[in-house]
Amino acid sequence: MLSTRGYATQGPSSILEPFHFERREPGPHDVLIEILYCGICHSDIHQTRDEWGNAIFPMVPGHEVVGRVTRVGAEVKRFKTGDLAGVGCFVDSCQVCNSCKEGLEQYCEGHLVLTYNEKDQKTPTYGGYSSQIVVDENYTLKISPHLPLASVAPLLCAGITTYSPLRHFKVGEGQRVAVVGLGGLGHMAVKLAASMGAEVTVLSRSKLKEQDARRLGAHDFAVTKDARNLEALANRFDFILDAVSAPHDLNAYLNLLRKDGAMVLVGVPEKPASVHAFSLIQKRRKLAGSMIGGIRETQEMLDYCAEKNITADVEVIPIQQVHEAYERTIGGAVRYRFVIDMKTL
Repeated sequence: MLSTRGYATQGPSSILEPFHFERREPGPHDVLIEILYCGICHSDIHQTRDEWGNAIFPMVPGHEVVGRVTRVGAEVKRFKTGDLAGVGCFVDSCQVCNSCKEGLEQYCEGHLVLTYNEKDQKTPTYGGYSSQIVVDENYTLKISPHLPLASVAPLLCAGITTYSPLRHFKVGEGQRVAVVGLGGLGHMAVKLAASMGAEVTVLSRSKLKEQDARRLGAHDFAVTKDARNLEALANRFDFILDAVSAPHDLNAYLNLLRKDGAMVLVGVPEKPASVHAFSLIQKRRKLAGSMIGGIRETQEMLDYCAEKNITADVEVIPIQQVHEAYERTIGGAVRYRFVIDMKTL
């Protein structure tokens, strides 16, 4: 077994603090990665505080992991010692269900093994707030050496979470796209949709975010606190990506879609939303959800971002500031993703 250092919480009301645990020795198909950076996702906060009711403690969070390969198993073919590598939201799946066979492991119908807060053969998985991780090469991602590594880390969640629905709904040239919420997810959605040729409008509660929205690639901006701004955008958009995790009125945004337009939810508010049938049936609109992406699509996204020079806007912190980072994330006081420099561990 491999002695590993990390930060863990022992319960929903506990703080994250130093924690020592053991990783498995790399098997023939595994790679051992020294973790260099790990992004902070809002879901880390939900999970450590057991806000989704499925927490396994002690918990080492983190699923936006980038680092360097330090050892490979005898049968590993895609990686060698010294390569940069990444780990996203999951590290295994059943591999035999229809979703897995289609390369959509995130919708595994058997057993999806999350990077942390999951059981892998009855052993809890521990995430990227740690010094190293062992992962099957089939769930490990290649990272370009030409992009700043800290800024790549959030692509493993925020990047793929927004890239996947944009690709699935064929967003591209000539389409009008709205992004609801300019946070960790929303800022990636703006960059990606704009790079695909769409005309992008950011819908935000804060006028203060307009300059940032335009810098990130948005063509227009509307403050949603004024209902008249939304009324002026009725029937305008082909596609809306809703990245808000706080309670809000979905009907107000559905009414901004054109006939046959689609709105996709990627944020996860704590309480269920209410949707009126008329918001959908009057224009044959679609309301859908999307969750991260499979390994194949995640690699596609990473390659696309390397080609287009797209990364997340990040604030790099030492791990000792993780509690402050959590509170600032909750308050929306980060532009736009915290990333932990793991050498500070």
